[in-house]
Amino acid sequence: MTGALTTAVVLRIFLPFAAGYYLSYVYRAVNAVIAPNLVADAGLSASDLGLLTSAYFLAFAVLQLPIGVLLDRFGPRRVEAIMLLFAAAGSVIFAMADDLAGLGLGRALIGAGVSCCMMAAFKAFVLWFRPHQLPAINGFLLTAGALGAISATAPVEWLVALTDWRFLFAALGVFGILIAAAVHFIVPEHPERPEHVTMRDQLSGLAEIFRDRFFWRVAPVAAVCQGGGLAIQGLWMGPWLRDVAGFTRPEVANHLLITALALGVGFFTMGLMTERLSRLGVRPVSVAGAGMTIYVAAVALIASGWTLWLPVLLAAFGFLASTGTLSYALMSQHFSRHLAGRANTALNLLVFVAAFAAQWLIGVVLLPWEDPATHAYALPGYQVAFGGLAAVQLGTLAWFFISGRRAPG
Repeated sequence: MTGALTTAVVLRIFLPFAAGYYLSYVYRAVNAVIAPNLVADAGLSASDLGLLTSAYFLAFAVLQLPIGVLLDRFGPRRVEAIMLLFAAAGSVIFAMADDLAGLGLGRALIGAGVSCCMMAAFKAFVLWFRPHQLPAINGFLLTAGALGAISATAPVEWLVALTDWRFLFAALGVFGILIAAAVHFIVPEHPERPEHVTMRDQLSGLAEIFRDRFFWRVAPVAAVCQGGGLAIQGLWMGPWLRDVAGFTRPEVANHLLITALALGVGFFTMGLMTERLSRLGVRPVSVAGAGMTIYVAAVALIASGWTLWLPVLLAAFGFLASTGTLSYALMSQHFSRHLAGRANTALNLLVFVAAFAAQWLIGVVLLPWEDPATHAYALPGYQVAFGGLAAVQLGTLAWFFISGRRAPG
């Protein structure tokens, strides 16, 4: 840490940012449960549903580079407090919308508003904590996101059955305003003031990042593994459990809960494990590569339609999906502190472009296999869609290992 921090100050730094990331994950994953409601109320096809849900990722991706510049220029506290208000407005619009255009506008505003939640927290942690502590503290933050994913499963199914999805999104909008206030009024200002640099200097820093060989070794595999995982867990795992495993809505929600719980365990333990292994001489980049390799194998099994020992497979998928997020700590350790915000947002840009493309294209691929009466999708559609995703992930893994061997040192 940059100086001796009391427990109270650490909590003032961590908890408000963790609450923002928790909310962003609720928004990210909630459509997997409420998809049948959206299809019924707005008459959405598979491609419409994929495009609507992925609007979050598209808006998220578009803002990543500007957010990185803003974080390095104005600091994480100010940026996140303002952006969360946009998410709150989008949530209210989504709750009131009746057609694809209105829902899409609300969803895009939500994605734009929460686009800074992880990056702002990572930037704050770079300012306040020592480099070797970043994998662990980042893991704790990601655990808060997993709690959001957990909340977006069985608890959302229960709440929607009790009220409806419109009430849910209105309540999330109010919650977002409260978190924005907490970030603004509770998080302390770091004594190191943000740099007063020109826009030209900011863009020069981005150019330095995009010319870096290590960035292009890690970014492709991190993008398609994380983006594909977000696309599946955030939407298409729910229909897969219904159509391939034959589950009812409560059973779908409960199995999504298994994946979310495993993701939380992975976030919590992966950072700690990586930090301890690094002390034994095992490089974090090696841990990330091994974890993502096994993760792609789990995606391939899901693509095949494998349903034996399904809770174990879903738990493995969720746990291993956390390994891709080690890439953010790798970027924070590799680049200097003044580039940390831009380096992580550059990576996040690629992650969410991949998530947008995967979530939308899976819907496009599934469309020919849709039953117009039930809006269910046949197994061959999932095999083509998920199998194609696994093939792309495997290709980027190959690049990760080949480029690693070619790297100097």
